[in-house]
Amino acid sequence: MSVDNKIALNIQKSDTTKISEIDFNNLSFGNVFTDHMLECDYKDGKWQTINIKPYGPISLDPSAKVFHYGQAIFEGMKAYKDTQDAIWLFRPDENHKRLNKSAVRLAIPEFPEDAFFKGLEALLSLEKDWIQKKEGSSLYIRPFVIATEKGVSANPAKEYKFMIILSPAQSYYSGEVRVLFADKYSRSASGGVGFAKCAGNYAGQFYPTKLANDSGYQQVVWTDASTHENLEEAGTMNVFFRIGDKLVTAPTSDRILDGVTRKSILKLAASEGIACEVRTISVHEIEEAAKNGTLLEMFGAGTAAVVNPILGFSFKGQDYELPTLETSYASFFKDKITSIQTKNSEDPFGWTYKVRE
Repeated sequence: MSVDNKIALNIQKSDTTKISEIDFNNLSFGNVFTDHMLECDYKDGKWQTINIKPYGPISLDPSAKVFHYGQAIFEGMKAYKDTQDAIWLFRPDENHKRLNKSAVRLAIPEFPEDAFFKGLEALLSLEKDWIQKKEGSSLYIRPFVIATEKGVSANPAKEYKFMIILSPAQSYYSGEVRVLFADKYSRSASGGVGFAKCAGNYAGQFYPTKLANDSGYQQVVWTDASTHENLEEAGTMNVFFRIGDKLVTAPTSDRILDGVTRKSILKLAASEGIACEVRTISVHEIEEAAKNGTLLEMFGAGTAAVVNPILGFSFKGQDYELPTLETSYASFFKDKITSIQTKNSEDPFGWTYKVRE
């Protein structure tokens, strides 16, 4: 990948580090951050200098458009360290493409690919000691863009801030996961922004998810907004169903996030000879499969969780439990992907990217 020399890079190192204060064996996801962050402002019609600086608060005018009209997009990525202390990313080009796809939908200027990698690699190199090598550990990467222009007129902003913050992570989900199939609330609709990784998509699902949590379920699996008859995705994951020995997942659309882990599972399934269908999946089909014993597995897939088994589901007051399997597709795919991510196995697909230090 070529380096963008048009956008300058400035690094201001912190005088201190808090890494010695961190208990890496007891991390709460997304609550601990490294010593530095990256900022790059957009104004006068172009992206300005990339600044890596000590992590800390940012100052915004109360009328900044992000607060009033929600122009905010983000991504989720992870960095890993191999046995030789080299830093690796997993399919980072896909995250950059999706960031810009979200940007276009929300009338935000796209961020150049070369500048994205130039800044990200410099930040990761500076924070390499935060990347732990023990099993399940990674450095979670959160790139995001917000509208910073002052004013409450309902128009796209002319000024933005691109940022990257880093957070050491262990496994995202732990314990048993059961889900509620949505039959009232909707996450997105055709023609909307469901495919974009934008802040409002997540804010809108917090309340229905809280109701599900209060009833004993960890996640909501969203159904189509028109009929609530077809299954689409979970709040933070794409969803797969194993019916017999066939893997089934919903197609992407303008309602569903095009997940990087989802793409990887589909590719792995094809390479391993596992039958897989990408098609519309009705709630009725899954209920019937649960009743007749052919629904063997459900699992979620996403950057944070990688692959997370789902032990049961509920729809309109009826609960269903899935069987316990000695050998599951969920564990197979999780082991395969994490082994590639951490460079413990070969990468026949060219998915891993070595960070230049």
